[in-house]
Amino acid sequence: MTSSLQCCTAKRDTRTAIGGYRKAPITLGSELERADLAELHYITPLANIRSILERGILSHVRAQKFKPASIAAQEIQNIRAAVRLPTGRRLHEYANLYFHARNPMMYKRRAQHADICVLRVGVTVLDVPGTIITNANASSRYVRFSPSPGGLVFVNEELTYAENWKNPDDQIDEWQRTSAKCAEVLVPDRVDVSLITGAYVSCQESKDKFDALEVGVPSNFNAELFFR
Repeated sequence: MTSSLQCCTAKRDTRTAIGGYRKAPITLGSELERADLAELHYITPLANIRSILERGILSHVRAQKFKPASIAAQEIQNIRAAVRLPTGRRLHEYANLYFHARNPMMYKRRAQHADICVLRVGVTVLDVPGTIITNANASSRYVRFSPSPGGLVFVNEELTYAENWKNPDDQIDEWQRTSAKCAEVLVPDRVDVSLITGAYVSCQESKDKFDALEVGVPSNFNAELFFR
């Protein structure tokens, strides 16, 4: 039986509903295709923007000496710190981007929306040597790590761009959907500043804060991305 969540997702056209980060409507049960991607996302506090626009989006390991502001849960960071990829490198040695920032992490931080933004990263980041694509949260027990860009075929488009990942009738299915919503692109060491094309903000207050930084990157409203 097709769930109500699947029906809702299949009918949604994210080109017009949530912004420009999709170039085509979602197709039920389909694999993600590069031609349909317009951008990747990076969630960060506004306090980090000047540093990021100077140094790029850094891996957890490289960023530590700059003491960045963080909205990450420490218990999750502890789990991620223990993950080692098939490449032999640790997860924290990669800068992590999301396909879709309207995900469980953003939901948990929605009350902080005025102090965070979503940086927009060009899809050519998929061509950075050593980049890895995951089909779920990178710290998930059942995640698949695949070289980019070929690994896109393992990303479930329907689940990754779903509006809702809840399933009150099946807890295991909900866990799987929650993890799939957080599919990632892992870039070794850093994402170059030249690949950052703009930022999404939730409200006028956050736009004023971002624009006041005068970093030369445009900001655009996208309240729904922040669950507003």
